[in-house]
Amino acid sequence: MSSQGSRPGGDGRLTAALDPHDQGPQDACGVFGVWAPGEDVSKLTYFGLYALQHRGQESAGIAVSNGRQILVYKDMGLVSQVFDETTLASLKGHLAVGHARYSTTGASTWQNAQPTFRPTADGSIALGHNGNLINTHELREMVDALPGPDDELDLHTRPVEVSTNDTGLVTALLAHHPDTSLEQRALEVLPLLRGAFCFVWMNENTLYAARDPQGIRPLVLGRLDRGWVVASEDAALATIGASVVREVEPGEMIVIDENGLRSHRFAEPDRKGCVFEYVYLARPDATISGRSVHESRVEMGRQLAREFPVEADLVIPVPESGTPAAAGYAEESGIPFGQGFVKNAYVGRTFIQPSQTLRQLGIRLKLNALDHMIRGKRIVVVDDSIVRGNTQRAQVRMLREAGAAEVHVRISSPPVKWPCFYGIDFATRAELIANGLSPEEIAASIGADSLGYISLEGMVDSTKQAASQLCQACFTGEYPVELPDESLLGKHLLETSIASPTHGKALPVLNNP
Repeated sequence: MSSQGSRPGGDGRLTAALDPHDQGPQDACGVFGVWAPGEDVSKLTYFGLYALQHRGQESAGIAVSNGRQILVYKDMGLVSQVFDETTLASLKGHLAVGHARYSTTGASTWQNAQPTFRPTADGSIALGHNGNLINTHELREMVDALPGPDDELDLHTRPVEVSTNDTGLVTALLAHHPDTSLEQRALEVLPLLRGAFCFVWMNENTLYAARDPQGIRPLVLGRLDRGWVVASEDAALATIGASVVREVEPGEMIVIDENGLRSHRFAEPDRKGCVFEYVYLARPDATISGRSVHESRVEMGRQLAREFPVEADLVIPVPESGTPAAAGYAEESGIPFGQGFVKNAYVGRTFIQPSQTLRQLGIRLKLNALDHMIRGKRIVVVDDSIVRGNTQRAQVRMLREAGAAEVHVRISSPPVKWPCFYGIDFATRAELIANGLSPEEIAASIGADSLGYISLEGMVDSTKQAASQLCQACFTGEYPVELPDESLLGKHLLETSIASPTHGKALPVLNNP
């Protein structure tokens, strides 16, 4: 079952904030890898993924090697739903990779859960991916061109599987190295990839990690007393007691085995880190390119107060993503900070859909307003972004019903006008409310007394990063990695191509029990 679920439509009264399935922008995935002989690597990976759960809630998986074989366990659901003590106890070994998924290429199905697994000429590999590739059509052709008879399901010579995501294609290409090592094969394959990628993968004895030349998604290297760790965010390292060594550099591949750590440069770096990591995606306790994500968000709130001041009685956040920016707005403006919403922390992906009748009655599944805090006051409500506008419309209505005298909405990112092709699942361009309406018109649409978006320059300055080293495509339409024709993009592109008779036979998904 997809964590997106169904999305309400209609007249705008049946709205997103009432339904936990109608989400804002979602990141692609969280990845984790560990090489640590003598440690309980499956539990280290479990807790590392637990710290990265915000990056993907659709499926989770762990692959472990004991030096002789790789075992993979994956399923749909949250990390805590997929794994228990018994399962983790069966995953014995000295190195592991883990993955928590939110789908941006390929449907949310078990076949597309990761890590992916493939046999090779001298063993097997398992791979997890955070990001999104934009040349999947080319990679599909490369996989189809790999040698192997069309009329036989030869698992070793024709590595094609029914998974319909870019990760499966990369795994197939890496697995085909009959005349060379996996390390050398990776140095041949990685330069062929376009888009955003942070990979962690392994064979029976070696852990690998690689980051795209733009470094669009974060990836960090850490140290344990008896080993090494790589993870999407440094918060995962802190969770398991590992120290941060450094970021994996854009265009770098790291290899870790019994001989230690070695690094290869497979492409020249052209840093374009995703600015939305600072706005929303990363955990607030993360540090990216030397800058605290939490402090970036607080500064965005301060800048919002400078750019869009208003006379008001209370500043409230939309929990939890709006909290740091709301604190910054209150600090800069001198308006008291308070909690105006209560969030239900236990609404998860297994939530049962409300009936249409319950929707019309205004069932509130995510948030409730604190009436005694709101009544009679002029409210500034701070959120991280507006996508379709449904969420904010529901929130403003809720505040009005709680007795707010005025509602002023402040957003800590500029208007989102373009879709992301590098690992964030935004709405389509036609669905993005900022494409059709001005800020004044959006304010009227959501029922607010005023609306203020932070400027692009104010947001970028808050990150303390050079604008030239940040991807801002969802705000500007300027994509740092050139996109192919629109017909060759899209979440379900590979599902369409696999259904086509021009492509070879699809093999059963491979996974060790």
